[in-house]
Amino acid sequence: MKLKNKKEETGEPVAIKAWAAGRMIYVELTDGRVVGFPADRFKILSRATDEQLKKVTLRLNGFALRWENLDEDITVPGIIAGNFQLPFKIAS
Repeated sequence: MKLKNKKEETGEPVAIKAWAAGRMIYVELTDGRVVGFPADRFKILSRATDEQLKKVTLRLNGFALRWENLDEDITVPGIIAGNFQLPFKIAS
């Protein structure tokens, strides 16, 4: 009997890689997409330095992003759905 992982059970893509480039956070998903969002869309991340943002790791088999140094977790399904805490600001 083969055990299913969470991705197979839900059919949702999960993260296989996450990284920060400047103030942007990127996530590569199991379905081949790369999704990016501004760190400034989340309260804690908006106050983080670029160096702190680079310390992102994957948790829960790719269902969450974690910044241990900031004590911050963000779910991948939430990112995909566009569930952000703060409004988008156009740079001037």
